[in-house]
Amino acid sequence: MLISPRPRSRAHGPAPARAGAAGAPAPGRRPWTALAVVGAAQFMVILDMTVVNVALPSIGRSLHVGPAGLQWVVTTYLLFTGGLMLLGGRAADVLGGRRMFLAGLAVFTLASLASGLAPSEATLIVARGAQGLGAALLSPAALAVITALYAGAQRTAALAAWGALASGGAAVGVVAGGLLTSGLGWRSVFLINVPVGVAAALAALHVIPARSGRAAAGAGPAGRGRRLDIPGALLVVAGLGAVVAALAGTQQHGWAAGRTIALLAAGVILLAGFAVTERLAADPLLPPRTWRSRPLTAGMTVMLGATGILVGTFYLNTLYLQDVLGAAPVTAGAQFLPMVAVIGVAAHLAGRLLPRLGARVVAAAGLAVVAAGAVLLASQAGGGYAAAVLPGLLVLGAGVGLVFPAATVSAMSDARAGQEGLSSGMMTTAHEIGAALGVAVFAAVGAVAGSGGATATAAAGLAAGYRHGFAVAAVVAAVLAIVALLAVPAARPAAGQRAGLH
Repeated sequence: MLISPRPRSRAHGPAPARAGAAGAPAPGRRPWTALAVVGAAQFMVILDMTVVNVALPSIGRSLHVGPAGLQWVVTTYLLFTGGLMLLGGRAADVLGGRRMFLAGLAVFTLASLASGLAPSEATLIVARGAQGLGAALLSPAALAVITALYAGAQRTAALAAWGALASGGAAVGVVAGGLLTSGLGWRSVFLINVPVGVAAALAALHVIPARSGRAAAGAGPAGRGRRLDIPGALLVVAGLGAVVAALAGTQQHGWAAGRTIALLAAGVILLAGFAVTERLAADPLLPPRTWRSRPLTAGMTVMLGATGILVGTFYLNTLYLQDVLGAAPVTAGAQFLPMVAVIGVAAHLAGRLLPRLGARVVAAAGLAVVAAGAVLLASQAGGGYAAAVLPGLLVLGAGVGLVFPAATVSAMSDARAGQEGLSSGMMTTAHEIGAALGVAVFAAVGAVAGSGGATATAAAGLAAGYRHGFAVAAVVAAVLAIVALLAVPAARPAAGQRAGLH
């Protein structure tokens, strides 16, 4: 769930194709059927970011998966989606939006089937990684198709609908996850994607022109000679995976164990290798010069940290509401809706505050509110939903709603002409990777705190882990608030920009 201001005529996501590229349909009013098809597929991808959270306790009981394994069900999907998103955007440029949309949709649909039929923890985690790969190919390609097919007022309307689908997917996900899990079992959370994916693929073959979204080699100067940086993509995913594996193993092995240190060292080496590869590559995924932009790096840092706190909040509260408070999956899903609504309201407020106060003030204030919400959740651990959980969720959600637009305004304020797609793609990547790391950190801290000898039952242990997890979240948010004050520019969105959910 990413909140970002929409530039006047640029698409969100990595390097979208431009309308008017060679082979693209000529400008003119076009039917909305293509938007409906790619929108349905994207809605399915976004839904999978939140729908699975509510099903986690049921998955754990069915497949005998402990907390360490459950976090991999979430983080594997997010790691592959975030780590490969820039590669997916480049592939859409080089190979064509329609082709990569269909390829990503096929991978995502087959992986959803494998997830729904998974007989074991390992099979489910591998299938979730394949889902993430499909999502990383599908999402930027879908946006490339939209920007190639529609122009002028139609494109503006299409991008507005795209943002509404994204925000709606987050809200529907928490409810749909509860309904499906309660009524049909956790496997239906994944299997529901199969008929939707098949229908979307068949429709796409008829309503999306064969060369839409094409900015490939031979299709004009923008695409001529461009290559896919496969080594860079593999290194970044492997490096991040090693770091997450180290964090996930702390519950069993401890922070000072040789395994933990070795995995962390491997992660650092692999990520350093990624940095070297990007310097040597003729057409890198992430040009090294982009890191010299302080507004961009500050925005990415704030986005990564705030997303980690938000998704970690979903993760811990899913377990707490069902395993400690005894809520049914459908009830637990509905109990997240007030927080989702507050995020949307706060994002709308941020859109009004940013032109007056600037990104620095809004980001720092939002992070302070996030810290207050985390403190509230930590201090009320062990209490009921209405009195203890809901107030903290509302406060934390209000802060997140302020932070996301401010972080994106910071990142985009220094984007040069023609680089908006890269900058927004990096923000999307930071969002997804932050989500994966957030779940890993929250799960690790919660597991270590909850395994202490003072806890007599599993529920008491989870409550203790909940308290410590949100104490860490409060510290992280406070540190990020200081970072925002020091590094985020006092940028204000240009006239005509507005905040929306993505």
